[in-house]
Formats: sequence, C-alpha cells, structure tokens
Amino acid sequence: MLTVATNKPLQVLDLTDSVSDRVKALGVREGTATLVSLHTTCSVFTNESQQALREDMEQFLQHVVDPATPWLHNDPEHSDCDRMNAGAHLRALLLGHSVTMQISGGELVLGQWQRVLMAELDGPRSRSLRLQVMGVA
Repeated sequence: MLTVATNKPLQVLDLTDSVSDRVKALGVREGTATLVSLHTTCSVFTNESQQALREDMEQFLQHVVDPATPWLHNDPEHSDCDRMNAGAHLRALLLGHSVTMQISGGELVLGQWQRVLMAELDGPRSRSLRLQVMGVA
C-alpha cells in the first residue's frame, strides 16, 4: 500500500520512483505491477512528467470539466454528497483508476519519457494506492 498526501485541490504527482523502489524491494525479476487508486476522485496513469506539462494537465482538467456547471451530484435535492465534488468524479472518468506495467530484469518497463503519475482531483487529502506485484524472482 502506498499512502500519498496531496496539498492542492487538483494536483498531478510523479510516483515513479516510489513505485519502482517498491518493485525492486520485492525482488521480482519478471512479471507485472498493477497500481490501483482506492478512491473515486483520484487517478493513476502514465505520461511524461515534465513540470510544465503536469501544470498543463491540471489546467486541461479544469477546463474540460467546469466545476461551476450545475452537476446533479452537487445538488442536495439529488445527492447526499456534501463535498460538492462532481467535477472531480467526472475528471476521474477521463484518466482511469489503475495502471499495469511490465517488470523485466527487476525494473519497471516504461517508455523513454513515461512516468507513473497520480492525479488528485478532490484534495487536499491523503490517498491510498494499492500496488500488486506478480512474477518470478
């Protein structure tokens, strides 16, 4: 289990080093690693992790799903949710909640620019991510 604390309402974080370190510590040489967000308003995915691009991702998500839209999930007449976080749920639809990567030679298999990213969509909060590693030592 990975626990990640976020400090902004919408934030993209690079988790590659943490995930990679855990995979190495388990000693799996060949196999797969699956990282799953245990939250409906927190996503995991792969992409490039350049700071400006992460900020662009945050801006894109803000633009695509406008939290000012009168979403039914935010309306007490239609929902019992008091967080007013329909936008966060809808953004999560775009990104997904899990990513599976291959392990080869004891290392995560990622493309040259690929990194393991997490998007906090309803923060700041503490998030739990489950890492399952399967393979042979």
